Amino acid sequence: MTVTRFAPSPTGYLHIGGLRTALYSYLWARKNSGKFLLRIEDTDLKRNSAEAAQKIEEAFAWCGLKHDGEPIYQSQRFDLYKQYVQQLLDEGKAYYCYATKEELDEMRAAQQAKKERPRYDGRYRDFCGEPPSGVDPVVRIKAPTEGTISFVDGIKGELSFNVQDMLDDFIIARSDGTPTYNFVVAIDDALMGLTDVIRGDDHLSNTPKQIVVYEALGFEIPKFYHVPMILNPQGKKLSKRDGATDVMEYKQMGYFPEALLNFLIRLGWSHGDQELFSMDEMLEYFDPKDINSSASAYNAEKLLWINAQYMKSLPADRILNDLQALGLDIASHPKRELIVDALRERAKTLVEMKEMAEKIIEKPTAYDEKAVKKFLDESAFEILANYLQELKAQDALEKSEDFETFTKAFLEKHDLKLKHLAQPLRIAMVGSAVSPSIYDTMAIIGKEAFVERIEALLAYFQS
Repeated sequence: MTVTRFAPSPTGYLHIGGLRTALYSYLWARKNSGKFLLRIEDTDLKRNSAEAAQKIEEAFAWCGLKHDGEPIYQSQRFDLYKQYVQQLLDEGKAYYCYATKEELDEMRAAQQAKKERPRYDGRYRDFCGEPPSGVDPVVRIKAPTEGTISFVDGIKGELSFNVQDMLDDFIIARSDGTPTYNFVVAIDDALMGLTDVIRGDDHLSNTPKQIVVYEALGFEIPKFYHVPMILNPQGKKLSKRDGATDVMEYKQMGYFPEALLNFLIRLGWSHGDQELFSMDEMLEYFDPKDINSSASAYNAEKLLWINAQYMKSLPADRILNDLQALGLDIASHPKRELIVDALRERAKTLVEMKEMAEKIIEKPTAYDEKAVKKFLDESAFEILANYLQELKAQDALEKSEDFETFTKAFLEKHDLKLKHLAQPLRIAMVGSAVSPSIYDTMAIIGKEAFVERIEALLAYFQS
C-alpha cells in the first residue's frame, strides 16, 4: 500500500509551494488506494505557532485535500525519540560528544585555513576517557567515513553522494536532549509506514543523513521524489510579491480551490497538452515519475486564465456560496442566477464578480467623469428622457428578452442605433460605461429601479 505524507513546520502560513507538494503526495496516495498523512513538525518550540498549525488545516480543508487520521505532532513524541537515541548509544552507533563551542570554532578555522570543507573531525567518536566536567554533551551518530551513499530518486534518477564531501558525525540530540530534524524525520517516516516521500528538492541534501539514520535503526528506506522548486518569471526564488503567499489569501483574492490545484499540478507536470483537469483526471493521470526534473516558473496570468475557465463552468449555486463567503449574500435575490450568468463571462475572479455585482445591485452614488464627458450631451439626455417616458408606460418587462424587445422597438421608432443609447443607459444603471449586457443588467435591476436610476441621472445633470 502506498503511504505518503505532508510535513509542514507550523512557523508560518502554508504557501503554494507547500500546497503543490501536498497535492502531489495526496494524488499519489489516493491513486494507489493508499494513505495520505499529515505530520506537524513542531520540534522548534520557540518558533512554533498553534495558529499556524490551524491555518494549515484550514488550507487543506478549503482545497479538499483530506488527510487520513489525526495529524501527528512531533512535539508530542519527544519520549519516543529519546528511546531511539538511547538505542543507538547502547548499540555503539552513536556517542556523546563533549566538544565545546570554542573547540568547534578552532576546528573549523583550521579547516578553512587549509581550504578544507568545515566538518566535525570525530574527535570523540571512540572516546573512552573521563568526560570533561561542566560540558553538557550532544549525541552524534556514527556516519560512514568513506564510500558513497546512493539511492534512486523517482524524479532525478540515480544519485550518489560522496561521504567525505557530504557527511560527518552529525548531531542527533542537542545538549538539552531535544532531537534534531533529520533524526526525527527519518524515525517518523519509518514508524508512519511511509513508502514514498515526495518533497521539495531543497531537502535533497538532507536525504543522505536520513539514510544513515534509517540504516542505523534498521528501518526500510522509502522511495524519494525530490520536486524542483517554483521560481518567479525571472528564474529566481519565488517571493511573496510573486505569489508565494498564504494559500488562504488566494481564497480572499477570489480564486477557486479547484483552479489553484489545477494551476499547481501543471507547474512541473503535464499530460499531453491538456490544461484543465478535474480531480478524477488528476488521479487518473498523475505519476510522480513524470514530474519535470527542472524548476517551474510561476505565471500569474495562467492562474487567472484557469480561474476564469472555472468561473464559466462551475454551477451557479456554488459560485453564489463562494460569493457569500466573500461578503456578498445574494442567495435570496430573485435574479441571482442571472447575475452569475451575466457576469461569469467577464469576471476572472470571485472578487471581480463581487465588485461587478455590487455595481449592478446598488444604486450609483457617483458617475464616472470620463464616461460622462464622452457619452452624455444634450442629445443623449433628450434620448434618455424619451426612453424613460416610454419605459414607464410598459407593464410586462421582466426578462432580458423583454427589455431587449422594448429597446429595439424604441430605437426603430426613433430611427436610432444602439450606440446612441447603450452607454448613456449604462451610466444611468451602474455609474460607468462598463457593464455586462445592458439587457441582462436591466433585468437584474428590474423595471422600477431602472426607471429610478434614469430619473436620478437626468435630475443630477439637468437640475
